[in-house]
Formats: sequence, structure tokens, C-alpha cells
Amino acid sequence: MTKQQIQLVHHSWRLLKAVDPAIVGDVFYSRLFFLYPKLRSLFPKKMEEQHQKLIDMLSYMVARLDHPEQLVAEIREMGKRHLGYGVRPEHYAMVGDALLWTLERGLGTDWTPETAEAWGACYTLIAGVMQE
Repeated sequence: MTKQQIQLVHHSWRLLKAVDPAIVGDVFYSRLFFLYPKLRSLFPKKMEEQHQKLIDMLSYMVARLDHPEQLVAEIREMGKRHLGYGVRPEHYAMVGDALLWTLERGLGTDWTPETAEAWGACYTLIAGVMQE
């Protein structure tokens, strides 16, 4: 990711974090399960805690984009945990679809082509490392 992309991700995430995490999480998972209903079985029945975990994980990763060397080992570990949950390589693209859609809806007019490209690069980096 370029410095400009990292700055765009930081800025847009600050804007989105002002929204209630339960709403962001609900929109994301609703979209994910609407598009890919078979993924629902990978998650707990009660999703409230999962909504917060999503926001916490994204906040953690976004905060460390300036220091990828610190982030890579942690993302790999998270990838190993997700493998144990039954996540398969093809699921990453599905999650990416739902995540970018959610970010676009949440940011509204702040979702520019440059912001979309920055978040796409961010997710590609994270998903790629998680699958190593």
C-alpha cells in the first residue's frame, strides 16, 4: 500500500468509526449472509459480539498499517485461527465483497474512487497474509 492509500484508509476509518459498531457490523454480516448464505454456519447464532469483534479487528489493523512488519505476524496468526473455524480460501473474496460494499454505504459521499482503491489494497494485503 502507498502512503496515500494508508492515509485514506485511516481517514475513512475514523469517519466510519463514528457510526455505532453494532450498525456497521449488522450491515456487513447482513450483506455477507445475503450474498453467501452458506457462510452463516461459520458464525455464532447470536451475532452482537461478532459485530464488535469485526470493528475491533479492523480498528487494530488500520492502526498498524504504518508498521506492516508488526502487523504481518499477527495477521498470519489470525489466518491460522480462521482456518480452524472452517474458513476456506474462496471465502476471503466473499468477505471482501461484503466489506467493501459496507464501507461504501457507510461512507456515502466520502467513498471516492481513491478510497475504494485504498480499501481494496488494504483488504488484499490482509486477506493475502491471512492465507499464507
